[in-house]
Amino acid sequence: MIQSETLELLEWPRLCQHLATFAATKLGVAAALDLQIPATQAQTAELLAQTQEAYQLESRAGGALSFEGIQDIGSTLQRAELQGLLGGEELLAIATTLAGARQLRRIIDSAPDVPTLKELASQLRTYPEIEQEIHRCIDDRAQVADRATPKLAGIRVQMRQLRDRIYQILQGILQRQSNAVQEQVITQRSSRFVIPVKAPQKDAIPGIVHDSSASGATLYVEPHNTVNLNNQMRQLLRQEQAEEEAVRRALTEQVAAVKPDLDRLVVVVTTIDLAAAKARYGYWLQANPPKFIDLGEPELAPKNTEKLDDENSSDENLDEEQPEKSQVLIRNLRSPITLRQLRHPLLVWQQQHEQGFAVVPVDLTISPQIRVVAITGPNTGGKTVTLKTLGLAAVMAKTGMFVAAREPVELPWFDNILADIGDEQSLQQSLSTFSGHIRRISRILVPIPNSQFPIPNSQFPIPNSQFPIPNSQFPIPKSLVLLDEVGAGTDPSEGSALAIALLQYLAQHSLLTVATTHFGELKALKYQDARFENASVEFDDSSMQPTYRLLWGIPGRSNALTIAKRLGLLASIVDEAQTYVGGASQDVNQVIAGLEAQRRRQETKAREATQLLHQTEKLHKEVSQKAAALQERERELKIAQEVAVNEAIGSAKSEIAQIIRRLQAGDQTAQNAQIATETLNQISQKHLPSRKQPAKPKPGFMPKTGDRIRIPSLGQTAEVLSGPDANEELSVRFGIMKMTVKLTEIESLDGQKPETKAQLAKVAAQAAATAKAKQAASEPAKPNPEIAIRTANNSIDLRGARVSDAEIEIDRALSKAVEYGALWIIHGKGTGQLRRGVHEFLDSHPQVSRYELASQKEGGGGVTLVYLK
Repeated sequence: MIQSETLELLEWPRLCQHLATFAATKLGVAAALDLQIPATQAQTAELLAQTQEAYQLESRAGGALSFEGIQDIGSTLQRAELQGLLGGEELLAIATTLAGARQLRRIIDSAPDVPTLKELASQLRTYPEIEQEIHRCIDDRAQVADRATPKLAGIRVQMRQLRDRIYQILQGILQRQSNAVQEQVITQRSSRFVIPVKAPQKDAIPGIVHDSSASGATLYVEPHNTVNLNNQMRQLLRQEQAEEEAVRRALTEQVAAVKPDLDRLVVVVTTIDLAAAKARYGYWLQANPPKFIDLGEPELAPKNTEKLDDENSSDENLDEEQPEKSQVLIRNLRSPITLRQLRHPLLVWQQQHEQGFAVVPVDLTISPQIRVVAITGPNTGGKTVTLKTLGLAAVMAKTGMFVAAREPVELPWFDNILADIGDEQSLQQSLSTFSGHIRRISRILVPIPNSQFPIPNSQFPIPNSQFPIPNSQFPIPKSLVLLDEVGAGTDPSEGSALAIALLQYLAQHSLLTVATTHFGELKALKYQDARFENASVEFDDSSMQPTYRLLWGIPGRSNALTIAKRLGLLASIVDEAQTYVGGASQDVNQVIAGLEAQRRRQETKAREATQLLHQTEKLHKEVSQKAAALQERERELKIAQEVAVNEAIGSAKSEIAQIIRRLQAGDQTAQNAQIATETLNQISQKHLPSRKQPAKPKPGFMPKTGDRIRIPSLGQTAEVLSGPDANEELSVRFGIMKMTVKLTEIESLDGQKPETKAQLAKVAAQAAATAKAKQAASEPAKPNPEIAIRTANNSIDLRGARVSDAEIEIDRALSKAVEYGALWIIHGKGTGQLRRGVHEFLDSHPQVSRYELASQKEGGGGVTLVYLK
């Protein structure tokens, strides 16, 4: 009962309504609205795995789960099991659900790394034969189709023929007795075809009156001529209905036979839809999956005014040489809670959909030894919201939902989540605020087991213990208790004492208790017991407004007088109340205010450091992007240069080929050769300006001792210690390093290269080659057989010719093409017979040196290039 009350206090039903909006089917909506809380951590782990895998599928492009066609067929299956007759719409719903489940299974089976969903989908039996049979017998209008049975088809053929006869007779009556007819229409009454007749002229059309209009001015008459035909139609109609029922009965029996499998299908599909809804809700919340922390074992620890250090606490601290320190058992259960930037999901919804205020996240990081957290601070500061946010986060994690917090999301798995939030005052039940709280707290204590701790070592007595400690083992309690304004509603001194006793009991018997309070005595428990911790909601003294931020380790100030003044209470009353506040209370508030101010200064410095770090990272990113852009620009320029060079080379080649053709076609004299050479030089200067000879270094450049030179491979400037030797090596120094380098590895500071022996020899060889080229240019040009220049005089077209005729043409053309050194034979591709014949003839011809297929530009496989001897 108390857990149900807790869920109501945490507004869990409202969150379930929000979750239901992300479900894809009515089944999923119903499951989300009635979301069950798992009883074991294993069940939670399975639900969380389903949500994580559904999130993975929903986040993958093209891999979202599809629930198209799936409907709620639970009641339909129950009626089929009870031998009820299913209608056409119900049968179609079953068929579309089977198809939708099969499509859903196909999507899951094709996805990688979703073992939990694949195991669920493997339980789906979709019975395609039943689906096909339903679609064969039931049409899209949910009516039994003619193709269902031959008998039904025959009955409907007879009905159509009979209906045509009746319409023909009635149409004739309408035309002949148009004055007596109210309207030129044929209608039905009681499944019989009738015509509307004016009441005063009913005798003009003798027949049976089946109905009349509301005013009585129109009578619906069945003429005597169609009575027998209507009787036959009624008989056929009954036969049709009987046959349709037989078809639907057969389909219903097929569905009832596999009802257990279909029930399982409904459960599996609903489970997957619910997991997908949780995943979509988590994505919308920008939430993260929770990680449950394992629990440890209890241990004995001293009770004193100092905080316990988990890493330094040991049995040596608990010996009997310290009798003045009473000992208590604390649970060394690992229960750290790490919930950073935790947001209330209902407030997020309100902000997004209801134009609410911006949600202020809170940080909940609770150390392992802490069992009770006392949150203090002013009213309207967000203490209750913090309790509800933590409670909802714990419940959401138990149900396999993501938590609206920044990673990592770590918390224990709580057996019970119990809360006393709000005022349970009731005039009807004669309950005051205090009695209402006490009754609810009494119900909270019921599900918490009265756990007793075993003594880890019997040599450690436990004097002054408030609770009996038997030596028997005990169940580890894993309850989360949330108390709002604990001890409020009664005398402050008695309420404070009751709150202290209650929190000490809960520290002994629950895993974690978070309580809000205004009692100053509860703030001091932290300094008396290591299991207690303080937290407070921040209050801005400058604006006199709460910031809704949660501060840890610092108790809060109630600021009741300040808030009362801000809410409009008379200033004189507030000033008078200030005089009644004790001096000690003012001193404590001043100390707390100083701590809060110091914390704010530290946070400001941390924010400034973070901003500086972000600016540095941004600057580094910009520099990196600019460097990458420069590299990309350099690459594009190189590509553009290569394209321009290739185009220039292509153009030069084309012009050179034209010159060679003209040279070969004309007289091969020295004058023509000289003109061709000059033209080639002009082409070289036009298309390859970058290939001009670089400026020669100054005559006599040679490094000597004391000169400054540059070593490009090292990117260093060095001083020459000794000139080049016989091996063209010299000693240099840069900085404190000395080394020997080759003459070819250095250059002057203005970029001049020294002349080596190899370079001088190369220059001499180039000069000799140039002279030889000039001498060759003065001689008559001879055709080079390897430079095949195609003209009209050395090309023949044999397409369409016979092989025998082609051989004669080739022999004649070869004789003419001797002076060109090559012959182009155009034979086409076709079937390849002509090409084979040409090649066989060329193989045995004495003038042919070799032959090959032409390039793609000159015809490819349809042209053969022949080189002559």
